[in-house]
Amino acid sequence: MSSMIERAEVLAEALPYIQKYSGKTVVVKYGGNAMVSPELRDAVISDLILLSLVGIQVAVVHGGGPEITDMLTRLDIPSKFVDGLRYTDEATMDVVQQVLCGKVNKDLVARINRQGGRALGLCGMDAGLFQAERLDEKYGLVGEVKAVDPDIVVDALDLGYIPVVSTVAMGIDGNPAYNINADTAAAKLAVALKAEKLLLLTDVRGLLRDPADESTLIQSVRASEIPGLIKDGVVKGGMIPKIDCAVEAVRSGVTSAVILDGRIPHSVLIELLSDQGAGTMLSV
Repeated sequence: MSSMIERAEVLAEALPYIQKYSGKTVVVKYGGNAMVSPELRDAVISDLILLSLVGIQVAVVHGGGPEITDMLTRLDIPSKFVDGLRYTDEATMDVVQQVLCGKVNKDLVARINRQGGRALGLCGMDAGLFQAERLDEKYGLVGEVKAVDPDIVVDALDLGYIPVVSTVAMGIDGNPAYNINADTAAAKLAVALKAEKLLLLTDVRGLLRDPADESTLIQSVRASEIPGLIKDGVVKGGMIPKIDCAVEAVRSGVTSAVILDGRIPHSVLIELLSDQGAGTMLSV
């Protein structure tokens, strides 16, 4: 009986949060360990389905770096990185498009549907969702998002689907397609959808004052504090572009963005539907 009461108390605690987010839009950038570990993957998928069923509109944006590297290796195409970005020549772009828009996207859609959700797979090129120009010649066919047309995602959400978006963009400068960063794509989509919250799933606890000590988690931070944290070395390396995406999102109308620990099972639910939270929340 005590376990049933505890379960009921957990559900009761979630009620005000469900009321807060019901009818609102949440964008989840799905990646890292949550894509690789079967346990974490299933937990994230069940979280997305539950949120959708209680009336929260959920849009998912995914990358697929490990899967792209695996396919390139199989095809004997070398992987090359410049400034942390995958150098994307034409052969690599063909693989990126096939893997992201094909296998990774449809596998994720199928998993959501098998677990009782209603998912719809989309590519950033569908209906001109993501429109990009070349970022820099040195990165090859890596694009910078210049415009977002969210209508197709809005339509999917209005019909009760969980749209699952892969990060390949339509070229608007002569090239047909570009590889784009998934964090950036998620932030741009969150802004275009006027989302209440952006969740960036990562493989770290969140923003730590001491990277070697997870107990130093910064639970909330304002965008205005970020330059000082970069100067002090608290935000560094691969966390800088992720934080930059979050800052851009909240300064462009998204209520809050969260660097979320994707290694914690059900971190999406913990963040949205509990008092606790599971990462670093950034707001204006």
